[in-house]
Amino acid sequence: MAQGSTIEWTQATWNPVAGCTPISPGCLNCYAARMALRLQVIGESSGCAKYIGTAKRAKDGRPVFAGKINLDEKALEVPTRWRKPRLIFVNSMSDLFHKDVPLDFIKRVFDVMRRCPQHDFQVLTKRPERTAELADKLDWADNIWMGTSVENALYTHRIRSLVEVPAKIRFLSCEPLLGPISKLPLDGIHWVIVGGESGPGARPMEREWVEQIQLQCASKNVAFFFKQWGGVQKKRTGRKLRGKEFNEMPSNREGPKEKIA
Repeated sequence: MAQGSTIEWTQATWNPVAGCTPISPGCLNCYAARMALRLQVIGESSGCAKYIGTAKRAKDGRPVFAGKINLDEKALEVPTRWRKPRLIFVNSMSDLFHKDVPLDFIKRVFDVMRRCPQHDFQVLTKRPERTAELADKLDWADNIWMGTSVENALYTHRIRSLVEVPAKIRFLSCEPLLGPISKLPLDGIHWVIVGGESGPGARPMEREWVEQIQLQCASKNVAFFFKQWGGVQKKRTGRKLRGKEFNEMPSNREGPKEKIA
């Protein structure tokens, strides 16, 4: 239902929703679909019932999300039992703003986040248009961060919807970064994550693309986090850019930009 995370820019994941629908090129080799396919085989006996029916194999054998959305009522209150402050990635295995997630359930997720001010919740969506449409119906506590995925220059339009959302911190996930973004609109954005695709079939990411974004963030004083170069063996390629790690985080508390522990 929820767990610690090896994702470099967060500390835990929380999945009150399972399942998704491919929507853009960044979904081609989705790690979450691969994991969902494994978890649904385990099924109810190991507490993974919510993943049943959410993933399948495409004609070419790739794991893909099947478009089925399952709501996990039992997972809703999990963050309330975590007393130590954490950065929590919301729905690493889904998209809270998928069209089939009811507004009432989204409100309940937001209510839990509001009742857990010790945590910062990192909500990431590929559907910021729906986020903006529903924004005035949701309670945007200061500890709720809102982000969208931007995998290449064709999807920077998502940023226009994101900046309409009244989150205290708005962020971009340029992962997998699939092409250059020479003009990344950063007004109203507080944090940018960049990473290359990893795992089977990983598509390459050019150094120039990463440096281009890092320099744009530096010029706008936007926190920049470089997650990984990626590839089939991401541990081998590492996560250093120009000889150092970029671990900048936006500060949601008093003080300057922080680095994740």
